[in-house]
Amino acid sequence: MKNRLKRFLDKRNLNPRNNRKKVGIILFTTSIGLFFLFAVRLSYIVVGGHVAGVSLASKTEELYKGSEVLEATRGTIYDRSGNTIAESSSSFKVYAILSETYVNGDKELYAHEDDFNTIATILNQTIGIDTNEALKLLQDAKDADRYQVEFGTLANNLSLETRQAIEAAMESAGINGLYFDASSDRIYPNGNFASYLIGYANSDDGTQLTGQMGIESAYNSLLAGQNGSVVYEKNNYGNPLPGTTAEETAAIDGSDIYTTIDSRLQSYLETLMDPVYSATNPENLTAILMKADTGEILAMSQRPSFDPENIGDVENWRNILVEDAYEPGSTIKVATVASAIDEGVFNENQTFQSGSIQIEDTKINDWSQGMGTLTMRQALSWSSNVGMVTLEQAMGGAAWRNHLEQMGIGESTYSGLNGENDGSMPSENIVDTAMSAYGQALTVTNLQMMKIFSGIANDGQMLEPHFISKVVNSDTGDTTVIEPTVAGQAFSANAANSVLNYMQDTVTSQNYGTAYGLYSLDGYNISAKTGTAQIAGTGGSGYLTGSSNYIYSVVLMYPSEDPEYVLYLTQQQPQNYDRTAFSQIANPLMKRSMDILNTEMASTDTSNTTVTIDDYQDQVATDAAVSLSRAFVTPIVLGTGDTVTGQSVAAGETVDPNTRVMLLTDGNIAMPDTTDWTAAELEAFGSLIGVDVTINGEGRCVEQSVASNEIINTDSISFTLG
Repeated sequence: MKNRLKRFLDKRNLNPRNNRKKVGIILFTTSIGLFFLFAVRLSYIVVGGHVAGVSLASKTEELYKGSEVLEATRGTIYDRSGNTIAESSSSFKVYAILSETYVNGDKELYAHEDDFNTIATILNQTIGIDTNEALKLLQDAKDADRYQVEFGTLANNLSLETRQAIEAAMESAGINGLYFDASSDRIYPNGNFASYLIGYANSDDGTQLTGQMGIESAYNSLLAGQNGSVVYEKNNYGNPLPGTTAEETAAIDGSDIYTTIDSRLQSYLETLMDPVYSATNPENLTAILMKADTGEILAMSQRPSFDPENIGDVENWRNILVEDAYEPGSTIKVATVASAIDEGVFNENQTFQSGSIQIEDTKINDWSQGMGTLTMRQALSWSSNVGMVTLEQAMGGAAWRNHLEQMGIGESTYSGLNGENDGSMPSENIVDTAMSAYGQALTVTNLQMMKIFSGIANDGQMLEPHFISKVVNSDTGDTTVIEPTVAGQAFSANAANSVLNYMQDTVTSQNYGTAYGLYSLDGYNISAKTGTAQIAGTGGSGYLTGSSNYIYSVVLMYPSEDPEYVLYLTQQQPQNYDRTAFSQIANPLMKRSMDILNTEMASTDTSNTTVTIDDYQDQVATDAAVSLSRAFVTPIVLGTGDTVTGQSVAAGETVDPNTRVMLLTDGNIAMPDTTDWTAAELEAFGSLIGVDVTINGEGRCVEQSVASNEIINTDSISFTLG
């Protein structure tokens, strides 16, 4: 058996010596293979510079190069006279670095243990921290071998002056170790001051401020500027290497925005609104004061409101002056009467029977049933729904709807603020059309109403309400001045001036004035119109009932003969209704505005900038229009489509601020109101929609051959300039 096993092993050469030889061969071959594999991998890494998709060059740069953000200073928001409304500042947090690795060459930058007492004393003298507490924090952190230590709440939110005092004390003592982190803050020195218009900006990470609402949000890109950076070489400990040259990209500071707000009037308005809001306890209270001949918003506010520096428990973040649409009620009647005058169906001495009127299956009632026979002039001052429906029936539903379209009902004012509501036209139902003559069955925003009121106060010519007067580039000084923009000729001068005259009856007629004796302004006549609108129920369920479920309003234009101002106030669902509530705000504000009128300095600034037009092709038309508005260009949307198919100024071309730029969409094109357009704008309009344009005269447009809001079905349109 033994011999047989030996022959088996010999046959297969399985002796220890041969086994060692074979294992050696296998190991040698494996080593050679691994060597070549390593060589190939190393060559790939060296040539490609990547490991597992990570760039070695970038990692090396990260290791030996440091960078810091150079934060741009956010632009300041001013009132019309240059008084600060919102401005940026920096606050600082002080801390101590204890790690002995924090050096720059031979210079030790960390806090030495021998200096702890001095550092604690400096902190006590500058920020009030207890000396023993500061010393304990330093010593405990040193014993725990911590890199750095902070000093609690007293060491946060330090002013620049405090930082400089600490640095001066450290330099005087000849020691190092205290350093600062900076964070950006936004200061609103006036507190609750047009808060929903101005908005606020904050920083989530303590650096870049971002606008959250109002002008701060809508014009964030202008205000924010552009951050820069500085790049430097650093050692293994992350400290800058001495003598290395930093690569710096300068920050571009944000532009400054000058609003049209008059701080004297705005502050006074805020003061006047508070007691009225507290006493009447409404759902909301709003007020807007506008310069009649320019459309500049001088003061605007709402309640409830907030202090941008102390937001607290704010529940409503909506700017209801532009974001909320509502049925305006009887203040729209000034437009109804003006339209009836222009249609030739208004006779101030014509009589009618007040009380109620039947339209199809709906009975429309006056607010009081006891006035009997009234004249059409009295219908306005007494605020008769029946009188307004009688005028609407005389005009015809189609004509009245055309007037509403000319006024811009259902169209954005493109104010530039976020979330602006378009409002809505009444349905084509005969009852809804009739109801719209007295301010129900259609919805508006406060800014849309101000535009309509400007037409009454300004010889029939509507102006777009605006709240920015100019923008100044803080780096170059280039200035963009925002000029008044004519929104169209809604009424004839005769109609507007007649209505202004009739509106005086509202406050002077003892028998027929709904605001008799409420509003007064020594030495001046006032034109006024009150409103009481029902509030629509949810889900199309009619109107809310109950004595408090109304939106009360009043518009005041003064002086009546040539209005300087338009003041509009609304109040929704007051729990404690007071007929004199609005007068408690309006009367002192009107007096204050007239008192300072002669001291107001007219701006002589002129624009020295141009606007580069973007490519709006295939963009949503409303978004494109808002974008143009925020660039201080006047958008005109043509057609009924949702998407831009063409634009009157090519992408990349420059225009002056306030120029009209037309955006073409699909669908029927309604003729715009071209009052005050230049010849160049008229020619661009014709070229865009593909019609021949004939221009007669010089100056600006005063007449057009196709009526505004009429669907264009012609190959040629003529315009008269004057």
